[in-house]
Amino acid sequence: MEKCTEIKAMVRMEERYEALSLMFGDCPDLKKQVIEAIDTAKKESGLTPFIFEKISNDRPDIQAIYVEFQDGIHRIEGDFFERILELLGIEHCESGLC
Repeated sequence: MEKCTEIKAMVRMEERYEALSLMFGDCPDLKKQVIEAIDTAKKESGLTPFIFEKISNDRPDIQAIYVEFQDGIHRIEGDFFERILELLGIEHCESGLC
């Protein structure tokens, strides 16, 4: 099932920096799915990105988990993001970059 309506994915890439944000609103089940997908991708790849949570009590629409690579030189970080999106059933990102 296409999850783009439930989980909003956005990718940001700069020189040696890549980030994926996954916004899921105030839904514990979606948050759990995001965390499980990240954990699976970490186990499969052996990569250890920085993981941040942004949880707002005032605005559920900005609750998200961020996955960042701050020194990406091998271009494998994009494969890591693609695997997370695949596990979550997300076919495209909000920005159209995926």
